[in-house]
Amino acid sequence: MAYSNQRGMKRVIAAFGYSWKGLRSTFRHEEAFRQELLLVAILVPAALWLTDVGVERALLIGSLFLILIVELLNSGIEAAIDRFGGEIHKLSARAKDMGSAAVLLSFVNAGVIWLLVLL
Repeated sequence: MAYSNQRGMKRVIAAFGYSWKGLRSTFRHEEAFRQELLLVAILVPAALWLTDVGVERALLIGSLFLILIVELLNSGIEAAIDRFGGEIHKLSARAKDMGSAAVLLSFVNAGVIWLLVLL
């Protein structure tokens, strides 16, 4: 049965399976994602240790998960562009650069949040 024809819990379960497959694929094929995941694994316990207030913890940890989310989207953009071949095209380059810029901004966002919360 096609994913789009499923309803109810079957659709939810199928969607979870596709999401898990995407996470595994990204982990397997994207070194940047693995590096960022390691950073998150180190900084989440630090966030829990450095703050006692739930909102502060949520901000610190949420800013880290945003990095992972943006990296997933950037990796998806890159994979879709790479699928169409290796030739250089200015629109492909622009899309990849924009995805990379989004990852950079997610890091800046996390840095600003961590500085404001901890200082």
